[in-house]
Amino acid sequence: MKKTILLLSSVFLCWTCHTEKFNENGYYFVPTTISKDAQDVIRSFPQKPVEKVLPGPDDLEGWQKYWEANETGWKDFNDTLTRKFQPVLHDTIYGNVEVLEVYPLNWTNNGKVLIYLHGGAYTFFSARTMLMGSVPIAHATGIKVVAVNYTNPPRMRYNDILKQVITVIHSLLSMGYSLSDIGIYGDSAGGALSAATVLMMREEGMGMPAVVVLISPWSDISETGDTYHTLKDQDPIIAYGNSLDESSLAYAPREEHKNPFVSPVYGDYSKGFPPTLIQGGTKEIFLSNFVRHYQALDQAGITVKLDLYEGMWHDFQFVNYDLPESVIAHAKFKEWVYQYLGMELKN
Repeated sequence: MKKTILLLSSVFLCWTCHTEKFNENGYYFVPTTISKDAQDVIRSFPQKPVEKVLPGPDDLEGWQKYWEANETGWKDFNDTLTRKFQPVLHDTIYGNVEVLEVYPLNWTNNGKVLIYLHGGAYTFFSARTMLMGSVPIAHATGIKVVAVNYTNPPRMRYNDILKQVITVIHSLLSMGYSLSDIGIYGDSAGGALSAATVLMMREEGMGMPAVVVLISPWSDISETGDTYHTLKDQDPIIAYGNSLDESSLAYAPREEHKNPFVSPVYGDYSKGFPPTLIQGGTKEIFLSNFVRHYQALDQAGITVKLDLYEGMWHDFQFVNYDLPESVIAHAKFKEWVYQYLGMELKN
């Protein structure tokens, strides 16, 4: 089962790869400093991924076609995941926004909730197809997860997507949750969206959730940062020019790309921000995003932890949830949110 998951993940996730990104042995560099299972995953990445030409930023029909194909492509993976973890999944509406409530097996109501914002360059995936970001976390933490099914660009742009997330938070507050009961997390685009949401909450005087976790956040969509260049031939999952540029323009016009609500690495954190855990891997072109975002928070005096993993690729702890490295990452995730949600961490 584990081998099947590892191989499936590498095939499906390489939707943003570009060509000619392999070494003389036909694979990306495989470090001996990572687990044997992780080495096998790197070797399983396609040697010559097919380069996709994505629609223009205003091509609603073209993006819808790609979105629908992506939704279908993840069905088998998600079927495997739900059989393994046996969550209870409930589609519902918070305010006027679709969400997926994810309850871990044998869930006991602890009065806490985690909001999950999925990745996929904003333009791809849904709460249902990104179960890998919600189900294993609900299982690892024992906390109910509310996965926001935000409207993918270009059907909706960044400012209205932020409003959707804030609508969900208002709904949770109306249900009796307090901000001290709420954590927010996301991966990739969803990681940036999580940070941007909290910045907007702060600016609107709402207050802020108790804790934030950013998984491989796309904190700067302007392709600014050292590792966009130094790691461009070693990231087996994502490539900026191949699809991220098109997705970034569908999300926000280029002149807005350094707006903190679009690229939260540019946010002013001196006004306060919740304790934040940033996780990522050293193969990611986004590595500079993690470092810069960490520094922005740290220099503002915010409680923040940068948790990096040797030789790991984008979103490794979600799609490859059985890896030894992923188990460690999930445990650190749990420890972080328990600490700041005021929950007792039992051995």
